[in-house]
Amino acid sequence: MDTKNFIADKLSLQELVELIKYHNRRYWQLGEPEIEDVRYDELLRALARLQPDHPLLTEIHTPAVAADGKVHHPEPMLSLDKAYSLEEVLEWAKKYARSDDEPLLVEPKYDGISARFDGRILSTRGDGETGEDITSKLPLVELEAPGYRGKPDRPARGEIVIRDDDFQTLYSHIRKRDGGHYKNSRNAVAGVMGLKEIDEMLLQGARVTLVDYNLISHRVTLAELPGKWDALLAEMAALPYPQDGVVIKFADAAFARSLGTTAHHPRGEIAFKFTNIRRKTKLIGVEWSFGKNCLTPVALLEPVDISGITIRRATLHNVQNLLELDAEIGDTVTVERAGDVIPCIVACEPGAERRSALIDHCPCCNTLLVRRGPELCCPNPECRETELQRLAAAVRSLGIERLGEPTLRKLMEKSGVRHLADLFELKVTDILRLDKFAEKSAANLIEEIRKARNVKDYQLLAALNIPNIGPNVAKVIFEHCSLDELRRMPEEKLSAIPGIGPERARALVRELALQSEYLDELLAAVHLSSSAGSGEKRPTICFTGKMPEKRSYYEKLASAHGYTPVSDANSSLGLLVAADPGEASSKLKNARKFGTRILSLEEFLKEIENDSPAGGNDSAGSGGVIQDTLF
Repeated sequence: MDTKNFIADKLSLQELVELIKYHNRRYWQLGEPEIEDVRYDELLRALARLQPDHPLLTEIHTPAVAADGKVHHPEPMLSLDKAYSLEEVLEWAKKYARSDDEPLLVEPKYDGISARFDGRILSTRGDGETGEDITSKLPLVELEAPGYRGKPDRPARGEIVIRDDDFQTLYSHIRKRDGGHYKNSRNAVAGVMGLKEIDEMLLQGARVTLVDYNLISHRVTLAELPGKWDALLAEMAALPYPQDGVVIKFADAAFARSLGTTAHHPRGEIAFKFTNIRRKTKLIGVEWSFGKNCLTPVALLEPVDISGITIRRATLHNVQNLLELDAEIGDTVTVERAGDVIPCIVACEPGAERRSALIDHCPCCNTLLVRRGPELCCPNPECRETELQRLAAAVRSLGIERLGEPTLRKLMEKSGVRHLADLFELKVTDILRLDKFAEKSAANLIEEIRKARNVKDYQLLAALNIPNIGPNVAKVIFEHCSLDELRRMPEEKLSAIPGIGPERARALVRELALQSEYLDELLAAVHLSSSAGSGEKRPTICFTGKMPEKRSYYEKLASAHGYTPVSDANSSLGLLVAADPGEASSKLKNARKFGTRILSLEEFLKEIENDSPAGGNDSAGSGGVIQDTLF
């Protein structure tokens, strides 16, 4: 997230309080953070400047777990004050240190669940005074303490985490209750500890680790700290534990205790939080994935860890971006994972041995590829992969949620399906020929396809996959004419419709003529209803997951395109936009339960970009209709 778009000091006291409470709930209760830690702490600092004694500043939080009761801690388990630069760390140390020779301890700041084991009861930090009893989870726990690794058999205070190597091996085959896999180790440890019953996890071989805070500790003096800082951070980063920073504390425990505590943190130690979201690695290949109108390059990387996540793939967006980066296989690339969105390549350094990642023929049908603006496209209308992607996009336009790309691929292979009209001819017996379909699931799919026959005119137009003609633009068009009138409308009259312009008009006239026979087949297969004069509004929309901008940014964007933003994913929700549609958040679970349409953030932004009626004169740089050029 760009700092210039996140200025906490411009918010009022009430706005800050509401925003902090909102983000507390997103992070600690729902496990769906929306902003980075550094941005959250900016809010706290702004609140402290306005009202230093506000109770939100001293609240202590812990992830939600399935507990067996409450445990009162003999000593408070406080949080830590935070710093985001070496300068802030030195300022803290010099404030209390007795001399430049004051000994300090530098330790990892583990990214998990703070816990205490007293030899009998395992408990979380809770509010600092009272924690949650999670002793029932002990069969999953392995203790790592100085000189010991094994089942918990001695008192320890530390962090419950999933080691990086365990996550890559054990958790690669461990499944959640919904059948999916955990996306990262932090979500996994929160998910496992949040289970009421752990029998299934034990059967799958799941394991979590309680790392004693005293296990790894480096001793330096205050005078030595600046010179050893980078080496210490590098050594911490190489450890096999998820971390979000380092802890710096006074080595003299009696002296540290003498400094006392605030209601929130001890004065004798501080946490330095990692903020870097970029890492360098090697580009080992480029995979070209098909979309409905183009091929997209995806970088294949030597595995690299960013914020506790192992990154092996990253988007390169389009062929123009690949050329501008001058990226070739064998190069060293800088990978960015900002705001937990899809990783991307932001910079490239030539490698010793390089080879081009570009292709000139379609990987599916071997047709010579063409450039259309920034995109690389297969011009063959009978290319099987292009057909599949266009069919999948058409299915989404009609809202057939059960019919995903894997099923469509099988239908194309086994039932001869090629176009949308073919789907309406399918019978239950056709679906039963596919793997993993039983009578009930096949009948449910056929019923959903049957219901999709009742289609609005704007949905049908969007399903034709005409570049830059999505549902929004289609609705604008049908406010001024019917489908029959549109098919006869000359380019000049069509371009006069507000927001259409000559480029979209040219594309519409050309594509409607080219697809005329196919459109007739569709009209014979569906029950078309007109949206003209119906006053139909865009659906309600809800966002979930951690996104690169504030939630309010996307809600305002959605409102500008006619949606009504809401905060709950209930049965009346029209569209759920998820940072990661594969996650198992409560909103995504509800959306799947109610059959709500789900889009990734990238798909939503692309959809409203294509649908935007503003400035109808498309240009090459904005994905307008462009003359094909040989690649």
